[in-house]
Amino acid sequence: MMSSRACRRRATAWLCLLLLGVGMAAAAALQPSRGIAVLYPEIGEPYRSVFARIIQGIEEQARGPVTSIAIGASPNSQDVANELRRKDARVVIALGRNGLKMAASLERGMGVVVGGVVAVAEADARNFTVSSLAPDPALLFTRLRGLIPTVKRVLVVYDPAQNDWMIRLARQAAGARGIELVTYEASDLKTALLHYQTIVATMESGRDALWLPLDSTTVHEVAVLPLVLQEAWKRNLAVFSSNVAHVRRGALFSLYPNNLEVGRNLADYALGYLAATAPPRGMMPLKAVQLAVNVRTAAHLGIDTAGKQAGFDLVFPEQ
Repeated sequence: MMSSRACRRRATAWLCLLLLGVGMAAAAALQPSRGIAVLYPEIGEPYRSVFARIIQGIEEQARGPVTSIAIGASPNSQDVANELRRKDARVVIALGRNGLKMAASLERGMGVVVGGVVAVAEADARNFTVSSLAPDPALLFTRLRGLIPTVKRVLVVYDPAQNDWMIRLARQAAGARGIELVTYEASDLKTALLHYQTIVATMESGRDALWLPLDSTTVHEVAVLPLVLQEAWKRNLAVFSSNVAHVRRGALFSLYPNNLEVGRNLADYALGYLAATAPPRGMMPLKAVQLAVNVRTAAHLGIDTAGKQAGFDLVFPEQ
């Protein structure tokens, strides 16, 4: 039989091994950023600060620094691939168009999460997890109803090549909130302008609202925006946008990215790949949002924002 002293020695050894294992597990838990790399565009301000904030969110959620590689206009894909192998990267977070283009050239065995883009080609969306900068229509419609409870219809002009995926989500969101979504397809600016002329001539104040999505075909900054905002002001019509810059120019409100939260969400997707629970592939709308409101437009529409401004992240005109 084993002596009591030997038993104590063996028990002590097992305890040390157990504590060592716990310590190693704890250390691993504190360093989940290992295996994550970020490809971001080498770009000037103000966009550089935006991507820096997103990367900050990624590192906060991953609980440690990640490998970050700046992608210029003409990167060497082999050099980037070699660097990723050297860093033992198993999942890449690709930011912006440059990051996406580089990620698309990587070997297929690596997980890819895309952020910092509005939309991507359908072929890429099938292969990657894509977190869009376009606000979730469900959140837009909820904010709209919060400001104008009487709204019954939302009208939107869109290019199917860019926003077919978004309109599918918008139909579901509108139906769930008792809102009728009226859509107009336009694959060129001329068709879009004709639709806008019809829309602003037939909209009813207080009942209808016009949504301007992130759409380079149908929401032209020179040909469309001034026309729509001018007519809306004349006829007391509500216009809201997925582009925060439009609020400065007179749109009622917009939702825009909370860049720190965007980074945290991207990190969650990446950590899912590392944990062998890969997130769904395809386009996903922006849910990490902040609210911008034009209080002058709101007052013009008869909306009392006095008690609501504490919930506004950005107010125009700037006060």
